Amino acid sequence: MDRFKEDIVSKHQTALTHVLYALCWVLLVAFGVYALMMLQMAIMAFALLPLMMALASAGMAVLLFFLKNQLKVEYDYTYTNGTLDFARVTCGTRRKELGSMTVSHVSACGHVAHESFQRFLSMKDVTKKNWFANRAGNLFYFYYEKEGKKNMIIIEPSEELAEMIRRDLPAGVYRG
Repeated sequence: MDRFKEDIVSKHQTALTHVLYALCWVLLVAFGVYALMMLQMAIMAFALLPLMMALASAGMAVLLFFLKNQLKVEYDYTYTNGTLDFARVTCGTRRKELGSMTVSHVSACGHVAHESFQRFLSMKDVTKKNWFANRAGNLFYFYYEKEGKKNMIIIEPSEELAEMIRRDLPAGVYRG
């Protein structure tokens, strides 16, 4: 029988998040309209300054378009028979596969609050991947070496998923 668990972790939505998202849309439209007005002025007057202002405003509008999506991010953890798959979902529509990890290849695992986390984090040349949505959540770390490189993944699993992972870890790997 397959052991399967899927967790979807999203940011805790606060009033500030909603206000920032709405503000991004308002500023995006404002910069876009301003860019069009400056472009029209640059074309009619053949002036360089309005053209530069139009390009700067259009650049800000594009930047805000991509920045607003970062406010609505979810992480998807799928655990199937000892393999943990990671994905990032932006705005509930765009899914990006982040990677996959076999739990039996992990060298160390535990809560981020445990002192072993700082020891592995302070090691030289460790690549850290933060795949969690809430800093105050139940964060777990996984330390492993792959192709001679030291890697650390930090996720926010549910208690049920964390227990399934603990059962499949090699002896002595879980550090509390």
